[in-house]
Amino acid sequence: MAFSPSTFYFAPPDPSARVKAVFIYNFSKYVEWKEANRAGAFTIGVLGTSSVINELTTITTGKSVGSQKIEIKAFATLADVKKCHILFVPADNATPIPSIITKIKGNNTLLVTEKDGYVKQGAIINFVIQSNKQKFELSKNNAEKASLKVSQSLVTLSIPVD
Repeated sequence: MAFSPSTFYFAPPDPSARVKAVFIYNFSKYVEWKEANRAGAFTIGVLGTSSVINELTTITTGKSVGSQKIEIKAFATLADVKKCHILFVPADNATPIPSIITKIKGNNTLLVTEKDGYVKQGAIINFVIQSNKQKFELSKNNAEKASLKVSQSLVTLSIPVD
């Protein structure tokens, strides 16, 4: 049996997933975590399934945040979520934001979402599309509640919510 190149269909990569992954990785450069969280691996978690996981893995291979090697972790459910520096919650994840915040409270975690209204519910950064461009909302108040220091450069690039 012969196969031609058109025999198999491979889904094209999701360009928005790559853009979000780049943003998420770059957020690590503009946020300061507590001293206690600057040792060991720098963990970026994704709650649920998302093509962002693969993109993050590709983008961060061999990279570090300061002296911390980056690890990407996928968490199937909220119960699986372990301490991480950044937690990304895709739009199709149905876990209520207040439940996620309760789970990560006190962990010094940057919560990144992509659903309208999530910053008002406690997320720190929320992806939005504005004028056909990927942008992000930022809540400095929510960052302070999570004991995170956000650089003025990141605030300038964001759509401030408070």
